[in-house]
Amino acid sequence: MADGQSNTTERFLPQTGLQHLIDLLTTDGYEVIGPQLDQGAIVYDTLTSVDDLPRGWTDRQEAGTYRLEQRNDDALFGYVVGPHSWKQYLFPPLTTISTADRTDAGWEFQTPSEPPPRRAFLGVRACELAAMKVQDRVFMGGVYVDPAYQRRREAAFIVAVNCTLAAPTCFCSSMGTGPQCTQGFDLVLTETDAGFLIESGSDRGAELLEQLPTREASESERDLGKAARQQAVDQMQRSLDTAGIRDLLLTNMEHPQWEEVGKRCLSCTNCTMVCPTCFCSSVTEVADLTGDHVERQRVWDSCFNIDFSYMNGGVVRNDVRSRYRQWLTHKLASWHDQFESSGCVGCGRCITWCPVGIDLTAEVAVIRGSGSATNEMHTDVAMQGET
Repeated sequence: MADGQSNTTERFLPQTGLQHLIDLLTTDGYEVIGPQLDQGAIVYDTLTSVDDLPRGWTDRQEAGTYRLEQRNDDALFGYVVGPHSWKQYLFPPLTTISTADRTDAGWEFQTPSEPPPRRAFLGVRACELAAMKVQDRVFMGGVYVDPAYQRRREAAFIVAVNCTLAAPTCFCSSMGTGPQCTQGFDLVLTETDAGFLIESGSDRGAELLEQLPTREASESERDLGKAARQQAVDQMQRSLDTAGIRDLLLTNMEHPQWEEVGKRCLSCTNCTMVCPTCFCSSVTEVADLTGDHVERQRVWDSCFNIDFSYMNGGVVRNDVRSRYRQWLTHKLASWHDQFESSGCVGCGRCITWCPVGIDLTAEVAVIRGSGSATNEMHTDVAMQGET
């Protein structure tokens, strides 16, 4: 697990050197996970070659809209973020917590404790690094530590990539989480037309950097990297005013905007499924057909599900208004009380993947009295430019 900040001067890595990096990680026993094209989106999956990366593709995002388009260059990381987050590898959608087997002597219980797979995450963005830090506080920062999460987190090697463009749905700058990677990585890359600028952020990263075919970056190459990173800042369109946001939301629990957004929200759970920090889960027990083997499983859940708040014979939040309010006030307000930070990193996924285009930044602005929210319904999810 990378905790440090960049501790080296920028070096130059030719684009051909990226395959060398993948090979070194693979030889070191890591399964390399990174971005690739699948079913009209850029998702995360196992990589064996730079040819698996989305070379020459970018994503176009708006509220309720996601589509892929071809770029006019061969950039490997010329996109923002897709529907996947690294959460699926650190906090999997389904985890077996314990098992029980019927024996002649009675029930035998076991808790899985096998070591996690060693994974290297390639292409982690600044907002995603911030999301990992948020989940670290959730699963490792309190009295009760999730040992399985901790093992997976400590086994991960992180190769971050600085954003060189921003989607209209991004608002990481106003959340203080991007778009430049400043900490939480082992290595960080900045892609330019000529190649990559690369820096280490940990001892593990420094050791690997020494094995790569790099040289000290020239002043002009560093200027190119700086300009590429600044481009993402300049393209940022959305923002969230976080001043006093906790008290703003918690003192407006009966604001009429909750009713209004409840009429638009489908309670489909998309926002919580794509969110890199949401951690709601439920526990269920699954038996085989004989009843002799039972697994206790933890599965992702969502506070938008009507039965999520079921307790003592009834559902506490039985309308969409109250469920949306619970999600937003927790994410932006009471999360501070629990974990001393916001639960939002400004990645914009919840805006892009909402079927009716609900924009949380606009909803907060209405409650603050400084804006209006409209129903931006788009359903354009298509890959364009394929032959």
